[in-house]
Amino acid sequence: MLRYLATGSWSGLVKLWRLPSCNPVATLTGHNGRIGAVTFSPQAGLADNVACLSSCDSDGVVNLWSMSSTRPVAHLPGHGCRVARLNYHPSGRFLGTACYDHSWRFWDLETTNEILHQEGHSGPVYSISFHRDGSLLATGGLDSYCRVWDLRTGRAVLFLEGHLKSVLSCDFAPDGYHLGTGSEDNSCKIWDLRQHKSIYSIPAHNNMVTYCKFAGTPNNSMLLTASYDSTAKVWSHKGWMPLKSLSGHDNKVMCVDCSWDKKYIVTASYDRTF
Repeated sequence: MLRYLATGSWSGLVKLWRLPSCNPVATLTGHNGRIGAVTFSPQAGLADNVACLSSCDSDGVVNLWSMSSTRPVAHLPGHGCRVARLNYHPSGRFLGTACYDHSWRFWDLETTNEILHQEGHSGPVYSISFHRDGSLLATGGLDSYCRVWDLRTGRAVLFLEGHLKSVLSCDFAPDGYHLGTGSEDNSCKIWDLRQHKSIYSIPAHNNMVTYCKFAGTPNNSMLLTASYDSTAKVWSHKGWMPLKSLSGHDNKVMCVDCSWDKKYIVTASYDRTF
């Protein structure tokens, strides 16, 4: 089975790399603005000519890519300003985008039509994550709040208040009832959706937490965090104990991710390396 890694940079380029060698495979051109996020679809690998990768940038451009072309195969129009993050619905058919106009959008990728356009944050929406069963969506904003939305109605069902500064990342745990949020206040909070409150605050880093990501299965998972303190860290789930500190970058670590089998962890940094 071939493994690929996708990276995006402020140069506007998206690049594909083969794992574990990290040899370059392709350079994708189609953005003029700074790339905010790039992500693979859950259906990636089923066919080379099907859109299986998406990316967004500071100009509000959202592109869809296939593995058979270095140019976008489709665009999602309508964003009037920076799109900070995007994420695929577990089905692979839908995409969520987080926008600086204080809203998030939900797209049908088969038709490239916008299904939902929701407001609720008092500042830019910076992060977006889907629940594993596809029924809920979480958004984190620069207003320091996280909201959980019911996709069946489009309405916010939970308002999570506790961070002192911007929420830069959010992610649902594989168990279905924990949610992690990373913040500019240097902490990562763990929320229990059943209790509607934060149950633990991890004093994770010495600088803002740029990214938090759960990896694994409901019975065997871990939490990853990345920070402006130039490190990424691995935490146990559910004890929230530190397992590993990953150092080596010379500047801010902007994001962290993990392969589906937990064999590889990748970090991307402001020092232009991964």
